[in-house]
Amino acid sequence: MNWIETHEAGFRLGLFVLVLVIMLVAEWQWPKRQLTRTRRERWRGNIALTAFNTLTLRLLAPLSAVGVASLVDKSGWGLLNQLSLPLWATVVLTLIVMDLAIWYQHKLFHELPWLWRLHLVHHADMDIDVTTGARFHTVEIWLSMAIKCALVALLGAPVLGVILFETVLSSMAMFNHSNVRLPLRLDDWLRRIVVTPDMHRVHHSTRFHECNANYGFNLSCWDRWFNTYVAQPRKGHQGMRIGLNEVAQANDASRIIGMLRLPLRWRILQRAYQHDKER
Repeated sequence: MNWIETHEAGFRLGLFVLVLVIMLVAEWQWPKRQLTRTRRERWRGNIALTAFNTLTLRLLAPLSAVGVASLVDKSGWGLLNQLSLPLWATVVLTLIVMDLAIWYQHKLFHELPWLWRLHLVHHADMDIDVTTGARFHTVEIWLSMAIKCALVALLGAPVLGVILFETVLSSMAMFNHSNVRLPLRLDDWLRRIVVTPDMHRVHHSTRFHECNANYGFNLSCWDRWFNTYVAQPRKGHQGMRIGLNEVAQANDASRIIGMLRLPLRWRILQRAYQHDKER
């Protein structure tokens, strides 16, 4: 067992705080867009929802993805445990396969109405910044964890690979949701490999074609290979509208109670489903 596995909690928390601080400073120094709501108004709800989700998972979830990986390692279950591969190879395969799975999961949450009603909580944020990266409905968080646990068991993913994947996923979510202005050349170079803030911002557009594109959180190749890549918003990053046209009330978009009950708002759901988005 290596140092990362032994100090998993400290390793993940330390990198989370480090990336969060870096992105907060970058947003303050080099903002891409002027926010339509105050940080205090939005952050209060986004951070409260994130804390609530983390608490429920810690207290109520029987196993985390890392816990399943540990169980799989001891029992010898899963595909990778049937192959004679070095640890580095199984870690790399885990990072790639799980990233593709998260990409496809994200796509399904847009295509299936019963999943979209949960995922629209993420898209109801009328601005996008580092806190948006962790703003998800509690039920979606639970479903996502269940999917990851099942994938880890089927794949036979090593503990180290799962820890690194979870760490990279949370870090990249903060990075590509951040309201940071990257130099165009740097953005162009980075998005050949990973999802940049400008690339993912397109996904939060109110336009149908743009919202249903750029599903990736980490590797950018999946959207290119599966024809869901949109390079830039039609109206530009300053002119594009972010969020859902149907959700404009602070109670629904910025407060935890409103966000948690949003999937039950039938009239909003009927209007906010994909086919009624701005085209």
